[in-house]
Amino acid sequence: MRYNLFGPGNDAVLLISRILLAALFVLFGWSKITGFSGTVDYMAHVGAPAPMLSTIIAVIMEFVVGILILIGFYTRPLAVLLALYTVATAIIAHHFWNMTGAEQMANMINFYKNVSIAGGLLALAVSGPGRLSIDRK
Repeated sequence: MRYNLFGPGNDAVLLISRILLAALFVLFGWSKITGFSGTVDYMAHVGAPAPMLSTIIAVIMEFVVGILILIGFYTRPLAVLLALYTVATAIIAHHFWNMTGAEQMANMINFYKNVSIAGGLLALAVSGPGRLSIDRK
């Protein structure tokens, strides 16, 4: 027997899921666009490879892919790609295992938040975007 908590409302729940997951990426992607040079400096500070290229990739992944997931366009493959990106950013930017004190705790929290968000993206990749999406049109 299949457990279906929301029944006919599943599509609305998947839309809400896409909105909530995409909100983070779109908001921070936009801040990277509007503060591009500051983002390049931050990328250099955290040790990201090729800070300019890393910033461009971050803008595309967060803002562009975030909007595409929000509207439900190529949701499954883009959710997997964004999950991989999210884990990679956790490893590059939140390497708490090299830190101590309050900095270590803050980065450990952010690391595991990224891992958790990646889990939500993978669940979205498995479930699909639902009927309220471009993918279903």
